[in-house]
Amino acid sequence: MAAYLTVAELKGATLAPASYVDAIEAEEPGWTLGRLTTWSAWIDARLRKRYAAPFATPYPVTVTGWLAAIVTWEIYLKRGVNALDQQATDIRELATAAKAEVLEAANAVGGLFDLPLRANTTATGIALGEPLGYSEASPYTWTSEQRDAAIAAGEL
Repeated sequence: MAAYLTVAELKGATLAPASYVDAIEAEEPGWTLGRLTTWSAWIDARLRKRYAAPFATPYPVTVTGWLAAIVTWEIYLKRGVNALDQQATDIRELATAAKAEVLEAANAVGGLFDLPLRANTTATGIALGEPLGYSEASPYTWTSEQRDAAIAAGEL
């Protein structure tokens, strides 16, 4: 199973400076990719019952956003974080919110995210889709209707 983000893509998607990712990779090569793969598998495990997980490329932006938020917090933990730092608190809250959204998306009752559905479960979830209007009338029917209304009102 491949991760939904590469290390290079994570650098562009994370709130952490790229130097944090580079420092971790220099010290422990493969750690970041390992975390990306682990959390990608967790997302798939949660969403597989309803959605077409693992997702095909191009990956849904929602999924890559969740992954980036979760792994960003782990990067801060790996690097070391000051518990009183407001930015670290905000990043932890983003990771917590991302995990909660994954759990919400996996919820069969109220979790409706615009993600590709499994072929055999299209009854639940958001399905993109079909025309919202339908008419069998010709484009000129309105003139006949207008004439009939005028006759009924006694105007003709």
